[in-house]
Amino acid sequence: MESDDPMEAYVERREGGYYIAGTRISLDSIIYPFKNGASPEGILRSFPLIGSLEKVYGAITFYLANTKAVEAFLSEQERLSRALEAKQTPLPESLSDKLNRAREEAPR
Repeated sequence: MESDDPMEAYVERREGGYYIAGTRISLDSIIYPFKNGASPEGILRSFPLIGSLEKVYGAITFYLANTKAVEAFLSEQERLSRALEAKQTPLPESLSDKLNRAREEAPR
């Protein structure tokens, strides 16, 4: 049976998050670049597994039609991320120093 909501062809709510329909790509992967000025074509180049420009536009349309709910979701995700980050044990100083040296020496 087909859904009455045409937006479900573009965005799915599952596992507590929003995803581009039929993919494992989260809606925020599309929305943050869009909010930062990326074009739908550029977003598709960054995430070719979305499958089509239509799905990119559909995801953006979903966001614009549900801005309040999606922004509330994104804010909660950021809060949870900060809380998790605060609970993480810092790396031992010797390992942190090695990682920093490796970053500095890596070719650019």
